Amino acid sequence: SNIASYYYVKAKTLNRSYKKYTSGFKEWDQKTHAEDYLLYPENVTEKLSIDELALSQGELYTFVTSKEAKGKKKTIVAVINGTESNKITEVLNKIPQEKRNSVKEITMDMARNMESAARNSFPQSKLVTDRFHVVRLVLDALQHLRIQYRWEAIEQENEAIEKAKKEGRKYDFQVLSNGDTLKQLLARSRYLLYKFEEKWTISQQRRAALLFDKFPLLKKAYNITTKFRYIYEENNAQEAHKRICEWINDLKNFEVDTFNTAAKSIEYNMENILNFFTNRSTNAHAESFNSKIKQFRANQRGVRDIKFFLFRLEKLFS
Repeated sequence: SNIASYYYVKAKTLNRSYKKYTSGFKEWDQKTHAEDYLLYPENVTEKLSIDELALSQGELYTFVTSKEAKGKKKTIVAVINGTESNKITEVLNKIPQEKRNSVKEITMDMARNMESAARNSFPQSKLVTDRFHVVRLVLDALQHLRIQYRWEAIEQENEAIEKAKKEGRKYDFQVLSNGDTLKQLLARSRYLLYKFEEKWTISQQRRAALLFDKFPLLKKAYNITTKFRYIYEENNAQEAHKRICEWINDLKNFEVDTFNTAAKSIEYNMENILNFFTNRSTNAHAESFNSKIKQFRANQRGVRDIKFFLFRLEKLFS
């Protein structure tokens, strides 16, 4: 719209003219299959990332990107409509075998479909599960317990209010020493549970003391979560494996099911999780690239034409 105003034309007219005549969209060599996939074998490097992103109305696309390009030109290796393992493999296998065998490392989240596709298409690569997704799984187990307590507190408060109404008296909300009610304490403790204890502010220290005094099981769960997070300070895969196994073993006597579920997922992905400790590679590159695409999508006020949007992504990142 800024360029259009400079030339005293309507933004829609300029956009239509660019799309139909100036951009080269009509002659685009990948236009016929763009909605199914885009492929750029020349952008394959030794280190890749694979992740998913919703482009429009929740429709997921799988993005395979090169780390060496650092989110600039030659970043995109493939864009595939959907997240089905077989479809991803089918498209990636269009890349020449020699190119695929040159890939040494691929970072990803804990999705089995991504792992299967990467393993089938890049047989010489080492698969690395991103540390953020593993830690988030354990943090989610902790937050699940907090949320469970919060719903119980809300229910107890509702029952107390109802009882007061029946008795014809006004219900007095019980306020803790920091000014929170019990349900507010549980709601406002969300962010402090994500942080290490030494990084709490003074008000968070007070809130945490009250929280753990009221809910000792939540304190135990927080300590278990923190213990797991410190494992990622290790630089040795064998030592990390030992500590993860000890952590999983300690959970056998812990009565919170979500932590045991998280532990099983970690066991199933152990090999890929331990691969992190070789080069300490993460999927931060892919997450950063996803943010760029989201920002570009926001600047365009959404995606009206998937093909043209992908065409413009090619111009920027391929």
